[in-house]
Amino acid sequence: LKVRVVRSSPPSSQFKATFQESYQVYKRYQMVIHKDPPDKPTINQMRLVPVSFEDPQFKSSFNQSATLFAKYQMAIHKDTPSDCGETEFTRFLCDSPLEAENPPNGPECGYGSFHQQYWLDGKIIAVGVIDILPYCISSVYLYYDPDYSFLSLGVYSALR
Repeated sequence: LKVRVVRSSPPSSQFKATFQESYQVYKRYQMVIHKDPPDKPTINQMRLVPVSFEDPQFKSSFNQSATLFAKYQMAIHKDTPSDCGETEFTRFLCDSPLEAENPPNGPECGYGSFHQQYWLDGKIIAVGVIDILPYCISSVYLYYDPDYSFLSLGVYSALR
């Protein structure tokens, strides 16, 4: 048995070289030990989208996100349709007091409010609303398609 300590942040050349192999071990572990389905979302099925009506990805996914939010609120929290319309969605999860900032020494995505979208088969199945700040990431809210509750996307998102 040989054990190596490999720097993951910032990613070392060893980390990059062994990433796929490590990921496959992780995925197999999750499927065998935690009974995760093989189609559980992966990094390739996530998008970090700035909360801005100026952003094309945010604008193009807004209706799908708002519809998913309403489905979640009505199924999980028993809200009425009037409690979770587009206006309520925008006020609750799109209007943010944070100003977007992209300093040269900050993360590639910059600082501000984001929707971390989980995509499966071309549709959004969950959205984590997060604020990326200089010294932390704050999880504001997570909503998901109740049809995919078996994926435990809230737990997955929190751990990620």
